[in-house]
Amino acid sequence: MSDAGEDPLEETEEDGETEMEEEEDYNSYYREVESMPQKLKEDDLLVWRQPREEGEQEEEEEEGEEEGEEKDGVEEKWEKGEEGGKDWEEEERVEEEEEEQGEEGGGVGEKEKKGEEGEEEWEKEEGAEEKGEEEEEGGEGGKEEAVREKTEEEAAAAREEVDAGVQEETTVKPQEITKSKIGLEKLTLTDSQSIMSGTFLKTHSGDESKRASEHSETNELFRDLSSQRRFLDLEQISSEELQISSPDSQPSSKLGQKIHQMPQDESGQEGTDLEAEKGERIQDKRLSNLSEEKGKEFQPKTEIPEDSLVATSEDILFQKDDRANVYPLTLTWSFGWNSSLPVYYIRDENQRVLLYVCAHTAVIYNVFNNSQHHLQKVCIWRWTLAVETPACTLDLPKEYGFQNYLTFNPTNNKELVSNSKTQAIYYLWCEERDILAHSAPHLTEKTFNKLVGKLTQSVFHLNLTQILSATMEGKLVVWDIYRPPSSASASLDFPHIKPCKLVHLQKEGITVLTTVDSYIVTGDIRGNIKFYDRTLSIVNWYSHFKLSSIRTLSFSKTPAAPPTEKSNYPPDCTLKGDLFIVRNLIIGTSDATVYHLTTDGTKLEKLFVEPKDAICAISCHPYQPLLAIGSLCGMIKVWDYEKKKYLFSRVFEKGLGIQSLTYNPEGVLLGAGFTEGTVYILDAMSLENQIPEPFKYSRTSVTHVSFSHDSQYMATADVRFTVSVYVVVVRNGHRVWEYLARLRSHRKSICSLLFGVHLDSNEPRLLSLGKDRLLIEYNLLKSSKDHLEVLDIHRTDQGNYPTCMVWYPPLTRELFLLICNSGYKVKLFNSTTKMCRKTLLGPVYGSSIEQVQILPVKSTLELQKRYMVFINRDKVGLQILPVDGNPHKTSAIICHPSGVAGMTVSYDGCYAFTAGGHDRSVVQWEINLSALEAAVSLGGEDLTPFYGLVAGGREGKFYRELEDYFYYSQLRSQGIDTMETRKVSEHICLSELPFVMRAVGFYPSEEKIEDMFNEIRFSEYVDTGKLIDKINLPDFFKVYLNHRPPFGNTMRGIQHSFDILGFTNSKGEKVIQREDFLKLLLTKGEHMTEEEMCDCFATLFGLNPEGWKSEPATSSIKGSEICFEEQLPDEITAEIFTTDILGLTISQDFTQDPLVSEVVRNV
Repeated sequence: MSDAGEDPLEETEEDGETEMEEEEDYNSYYREVESMPQKLKEDDLLVWRQPREEGEQEEEEEEGEEEGEEKDGVEEKWEKGEEGGKDWEEEERVEEEEEEQGEEGGGVGEKEKKGEEGEEEWEKEEGAEEKGEEEEEGGEGGKEEAVREKTEEEAAAAREEVDAGVQEETTVKPQEITKSKIGLEKLTLTDSQSIMSGTFLKTHSGDESKRASEHSETNELFRDLSSQRRFLDLEQISSEELQISSPDSQPSSKLGQKIHQMPQDESGQEGTDLEAEKGERIQDKRLSNLSEEKGKEFQPKTEIPEDSLVATSEDILFQKDDRANVYPLTLTWSFGWNSSLPVYYIRDENQRVLLYVCAHTAVIYNVFNNSQHHLQKVCIWRWTLAVETPACTLDLPKEYGFQNYLTFNPTNNKELVSNSKTQAIYYLWCEERDILAHSAPHLTEKTFNKLVGKLTQSVFHLNLTQILSATMEGKLVVWDIYRPPSSASASLDFPHIKPCKLVHLQKEGITVLTTVDSYIVTGDIRGNIKFYDRTLSIVNWYSHFKLSSIRTLSFSKTPAAPPTEKSNYPPDCTLKGDLFIVRNLIIGTSDATVYHLTTDGTKLEKLFVEPKDAICAISCHPYQPLLAIGSLCGMIKVWDYEKKKYLFSRVFEKGLGIQSLTYNPEGVLLGAGFTEGTVYILDAMSLENQIPEPFKYSRTSVTHVSFSHDSQYMATADVRFTVSVYVVVVRNGHRVWEYLARLRSHRKSICSLLFGVHLDSNEPRLLSLGKDRLLIEYNLLKSSKDHLEVLDIHRTDQGNYPTCMVWYPPLTRELFLLICNSGYKVKLFNSTTKMCRKTLLGPVYGSSIEQVQILPVKSTLELQKRYMVFINRDKVGLQILPVDGNPHKTSAIICHPSGVAGMTVSYDGCYAFTAGGHDRSVVQWEINLSALEAAVSLGGEDLTPFYGLVAGGREGKFYRELEDYFYYSQLRSQGIDTMETRKVSEHICLSELPFVMRAVGFYPSEEKIEDMFNEIRFSEYVDTGKLIDKINLPDFFKVYLNHRPPFGNTMRGIQHSFDILGFTNSKGEKVIQREDFLKLLLTKGEHMTEEEMCDCFATLFGLNPEGWKSEPATSSIKGSEICFEEQLPDEITAEIFTTDILGLTISQDFTQDPLVSEVVRNV
């Protein structure tokens, strides 16, 4: 029985101990690897040399044979050299007999049949090869013979030196061959190296035969090196030296070789033309290398080089890529794991490599090395073909539900099964018909007249004729697969499934169903893992671990080792009581904990524990590489993000979820806001409470926590639009935190809470910004107990709402507040007067900016070159300051497709971190500012980057019209009909600016016009003290681009206004009555006078002459009387207002966004 007689659970109890155990396992593993005998390195080389040499001998003896036959012969010998197990001793004895026969016969052909031989026989074979080559060469003795003799002397001397230290036989043992095979498998994981054993053998054979007639002796000496050169596709790195160290086979002190590389084509074979042109030069280079390194580069063939590409076992997948980073933001590490998704065991226990999902990235994690490899594009394709479309697709009806599990038939990759909570679907890919057939019988409680329950996972039965579907009621639905006979394959009949049985397997709901070897395995909601045989009879179970609900089970790819005297496998629960032998496995649970179970000894190890709920709060330490992560499950974890090491954590009581985290400027305190309104002040290094009792002055979630620059004040904001302030006071000689006051100062949610410093007194100042468009500053000095004084209130926007704010770095003499809004605009407000000094086009990446931070600088030399990090709904990006609307100054990348919950930056400005909220992950991004600067330089200077923001660019129709309107405005300001001499200028006065804006299709409000005037008037005031009253064409073009709506006028915006102001008529349309429409124009917003309204309608309806009241010559003409009852319908819709009243046309181009119709001027 598994619950009795097993070893006690060896599980860590406290956070932090897990990593100590992992480190001990890691060190012991590598100590064992480093102590491997030198013979491993020698024999691993022989595994590769033998088939290569035999392939060459075949080619020399059977000249004219086809290349495929040579490859078959080589592969057959390769397989023979890799056999092991129980027949090894017998094979070794047969090889010795063959060796004796070879000595008697002395033929080269007999030597080709040998396996891995000793050093002496190998030398005899080499001599025979050289002799055969001499006979084939004929009269080519002379110079090449001298080179051969010299080389033979050097090789003999080197062999004598090695023979003195080598005491073991060179016969390869089975476990050593296995090591070589593992090394090859690891090498195939890289993208830049194309390594296939068959291709290598074939290529080498073909290439060497071309050079045999000219440089046979030299080719023999370079055989080891050339085989390694042909091992990689090195076209892109042929001038570099590849260094690959092997922890599994550490070299002796004598070996210190570098691998010289030779270019290859993509298939690993050298082209014929390349060989003809460069063959002689390559051989000369080889000879020069030989003369320079003489015995250092070439060791006797019974030893293996330090950098052998064959025997290396260091996982290249996890090696650091030293290539230059060309992206401004690069993903370097993923914290967390989405426990709703599985974890897969993809490497044996000596490596312990896991595959899991973090945000939109698949993470391959090496537990022992604490390293990650990220896969940001995971697709299923016919990988053997270079195609850009999937092999087959199938659209499922919505009534099938969301398919949350999918698996292949382990013996037939054209069969699959998936299931939702209510529907199981069987698929068959008919490749010859290009059809993905499926069968999805409807399953209800009436099917078996019993409660079935919600389906969780489905797998193919071990007999492959049935499918099993697990349910949350602890039952298994057994489906029979009906496959048509082979004779009917040409018909239109496809296999289908039919429910045949409902098995009540256990009481607990089954959450995981899988198969391994001869067992059907289940995991349930109580943390039990049970093993059944083919007949669904219980064989064994693990129930004493006291785990939470099982979410994933993944077994090792390495079969379980046969039992020995030292084994400690538990007995199974059958009557025979046989040992229960099963592979090691990875267990993932609902509390976001991942375990490794070693079945021999039943040892459970906790690999890592991650937050099991959404992560909304992250904060970086102000001067140490520490990252604090807070989750709604009540866990705070602190990481060293440079070493990628978990340091310490704290789990709060149930019901306390962390919503916000902030370090104070000194880095000794950590303020935490919770979902139920509690505020904690914690010690930054121990996470212990720094106040006797937490503050509980709010009843709702605390969304913001902020400290003043001197850490004398702390302010919080909650979802009820309330700002609370706490202060440090001295009580009995001790500094303690106390509540000061709170105020519900906003009408909508607070999006930013910011401390600053008064310029004249160095006292802290506090500001809050809400979606009610109010920027509020508080007077902390005049605030008292339960009374928070407000200093001033300013409105930041008219139509859009603000999203975040930050202090703008001192790039100019004027101090600004940077505020982003929902209209993709970045506004700069004077920090004292709160006047809007500049409006600029911000980053446009699908959604508006939601949070910004200024990137810290490393030295004072970088103070004049600053950068901003931002996040929007699903992206993180960089922006070069100062902001000026240049689109090339910004870059962004998707970080969390389901939404970004928070962002922070490291104290040195090297990294940005994003929290994914409900995807339960935090992603670390390395910042590369040089890549962003390069993009700016490529975008051009002056107005060049801005021309691309308008249709047609600099030479387009729009810009030509803008120029015409600009110069026409100069004429108009001087009078159209004037007879006086015209004054030619490059500027227009500010009063003309709104007319030109409206002429080119931008209709700013009066408030926006005033913002434009202020922006231009005060542009030089701080530096010169003078006001500007005119503007030139380049500056006007920039002002237009920065102030206009980024996507133009849209029907969606107009319809949204009618949805709010109108009502639904009998036709189901949103309309506004004529009387209400006129009343709104006279009383709401920037309301008009009756005269202004009549003049506007008269002009729109063509009742006034052209240029009415905009031309000086027509200003004396009296406007025509207008009858609104005749001109306006009783009910006005958005379409009537746009087309009939304003005279605009709605674009029918829906290629970019079918929900948005661009409104263009009807010219």
